[in-house]
Amino acid sequence: PTTQPAPDPGNTGAVSPEVAAQIKAARDIRQNPALAGVEDGGNAPQADQTAQQTALLSLNCEGDDPLVGNDDPNLPLVACSQEGDEKFVLSKVFLRGTDISDANAAPNSQGAGFVVNLSFNGTGSDIWAKFTAANVGQRAAFVLDTQVVSAPEIRGPIPGGNTEISGNFNQRTATALADVLKYGSLPLSFQSSDAETVSATLGLASLQAGIIAGAIGLLLVFIYCLFYYRLLGVLTILSLALSFAIVYAIIVLFGRFIGYSLDLAGVAGLIVAIGFTADSFVVFFERLKDEMREGRTFRSAVPRAWVRARRTILSADAVLFLSAAVLYLLAVGQVKGFAFTLGMSTVLDLIVVFLVTHPLVAMVSRSKKLSNPKLVGLGAAHRESHAAEQTQPASSGRTGPTVKEA
Repeated sequence: PTTQPAPDPGNTGAVSPEVAAQIKAARDIRQNPALAGVEDGGNAPQADQTAQQTALLSLNCEGDDPLVGNDDPNLPLVACSQEGDEKFVLSKVFLRGTDISDANAAPNSQGAGFVVNLSFNGTGSDIWAKFTAANVGQRAAFVLDTQVVSAPEIRGPIPGGNTEISGNFNQRTATALADVLKYGSLPLSFQSSDAETVSATLGLASLQAGIIAGAIGLLLVFIYCLFYYRLLGVLTILSLALSFAIVYAIIVLFGRFIGYSLDLAGVAGLIVAIGFTADSFVVFFERLKDEMREGRTFRSAVPRAWVRARRTILSADAVLFLSAAVLYLLAVGQVKGFAFTLGMSTVLDLIVVFLVTHPLVAMVSRSKKLSNPKLVGLGAAHRESHAAEQTQPASSGRTGPTVKEA
């Protein structure tokens, strides 16, 4: 049986001459009429063993098959199993996938595992009954796109239009086979919802422009941090550099092991992530200023500021990550690249702020040389604290001598 419609054997479609030559060469060897004799459902008086061996040796089960969609169902076919571990010499097609009316997976009533139940229409039932009666002990191959998806042994005549395929099936494999048999011959077509073609030069130029834009944005953040936070700005730069080094390493690893490639949308996600990552540092440092305005020293202000700032950082990053996750799950096309890099950068932001930035700020606050408020960009907050102390009215608990009337 076959689950694919019959193509025109003389038509190779709108393909290049090289591909057309590959199709013709594969047909000449793997669909040679001499592969199957009349007694096997073929066209030749008897099978040519030499032709069979040549076809079997020429077939590569690991590469792409040029006969997919180009084979002739009225000729024999040498094909591979779907797993690629077995080769078959098949007769011409005697039953089409359109003759299968239903297929479903069901628990095996006679033992463990699952079976696949097949139902044929009227024409298919008659053909299947005659074929199984004449070929007891032989194997019937179910073929999709020149691959044998199942080749069960016929144990006896099967009239009535219903048959059962048993084997070492679990629920997943039985359902997968049933779906192939049921839907494999449907005339499906795909309609493109979004298509965009750019030249290699234009794509490379756009990617380079995006990377340059990201570098400029990162440089501006560095300048702002150095001007406004001074030594704390240096810690911010170190944290951002570490974060982007980790992002780069992850992208390289993903590209090597799962074939991930960074596109323009992904670059945009990284650029946007620069601002959100810098926001985490700003929240922490501004909270630190508020604590010092209340009269605390730099060293005592760090733990109190961190406890309050981390709640805001966690809340903001949680909302951002959920937004990126929803966008990744629901979006299509290039938007997924934007959501992926944005979500990944958000997670790394938390890791860097908690494990790098906060410990570095705490270490600086314990250093006598580095904890100078002016050096760390907290001089204004320190002066405001002293000014507030001086403007408060002085009070004394002692009472002076009193004069009483004699």
